[in-house]
Amino acid sequence: MNNKAMYKIPYGLYVLTAREGDKDNGCIINTVGQVTTSPNRITFAVNKQNLTHDMVMKTGVFNVSTLSEAAPFAVFQNFGFQSGRTADKFAEFKDVYRSENGIYYLTNYVNSFISGKIVTATDLGTHTLFLADVTDAEVLGNEDSMTYAFYQKHVKPSSGPRPAGKAWRCRICGYIYEGETLPPDFICPICKHGAADFEEI
Repeated sequence: MNNKAMYKIPYGLYVLTAREGDKDNGCIINTVGQVTTSPNRITFAVNKQNLTHDMVMKTGVFNVSTLSEAAPFAVFQNFGFQSGRTADKFAEFKDVYRSENGIYYLTNYVNSFISGKIVTATDLGTHTLFLADVTDAEVLGNEDSMTYAFYQKHVKPSSGPRPAGKAWRCRICGYIYEGETLPPDFICPICKHGAADFEEI
């Protein structure tokens, strides 16, 4: 275990990956933090609507890939902040490997990865807060970690000019929905967040 990997997890953006049977999945999360050093333990929160969340709950093991500032929008578009039930999210990413726990981790656009085993899971309503023992930690690069502020300023696409009619903009990724009303069950096609995360513009 390379403890330097723990320094790569400031408040930032990460790809959480899990595997159940022959199915792999992953989603973007933005809450990973080290809790203790002896033993090495981390905590993170995951939206319950994610298939990745269900896999972690069932199997108790996971990987976290710490994204670097080089990560393009395609990574976020593919995995989503609130990803759905698509099980094959790794087909278009050639440089992915399985760690010792058998779970994929990304190697491109990543400065470290951490494997872990769940100790406790706390229900927070829309999310579950996991506490986990770190079982493996490796440094993959020396780039700065991707923070949410860096993502908002440099990575997410521009929302463009304001549409002529009624429109709503996703506060997460900037996607614009045009129409007289925003359906209450609308899901952003880019970041997979729901109508509650849209604002009228």
